[in-house]
Amino acid sequence: MKQYYINKNSDKLILFFSGWGCDEFEFLHLESDSDVLILYEFFDLCLDFDFSKYKEINLLAFSAGVFMASICPFDFKINKKIAISGNPYLFDEHYGLSSKMLEIFRQINEENCDDFARNYLVKTDEEYNNFHPSKRTLESCNLELEALEKIYKENSKNIKDIFDRAYIGDDDPIFKLSAQKEYYKERIIVMENSRHNPFFRIKSYEDFLR
Repeated sequence: MKQYYINKNSDKLILFFSGWGCDEFEFLHLESDSDVLILYEFFDLCLDFDFSKYKEINLLAFSAGVFMASICPFDFKINKKIAISGNPYLFDEHYGLSSKMLEIFRQINEENCDDFARNYLVKTDEEYNNFHPSKRTLESCNLELEALEKIYKENSKNIKDIFDRAYIGDDDPIFKLSAQKEYYKERIIVMENSRHNPFFRIKSYEDFLR
């Protein structure tokens, strides 16, 4: 996996597992007083970073990043673990991505990618106007989806339910709200009038930690 580090000279770190097809450019508008480590392009489980200097580490995981965080072998203490618009069982037909949704992913191309963002990722025109799309190629995204499926098959028995809280949009067309309520139970917080990507309605990573 790739990483993008934002150094605020803090003794606190936000460890952020982003989603499929993401890169750092989608999240640079977000503020934080903590240092931030953005992880993306999930082709493996390699996480090469020195966490030893931090007194507090908080984990945020978005979409496919929820699965990746659930199998990552952390050897350090994490304060809060927050899932956003995702489930550890990423390729489970019930809790995760349905076969129909995977087919939609595979049909994304240069002609329809903007329509996909507007109809699946954001809810309002204002959010869409503030949307910062990934600068990755579609080929890279397709290869990542294949890699995620392979990683899931190899590690599905290693999935751990590590999350303290989960935020899910009430109109998320990618992960079924009813299934997420069933999985997370009392830990779930439903975001009203929200689709899959809520990061264009907030200003700070800390909004998910309060």
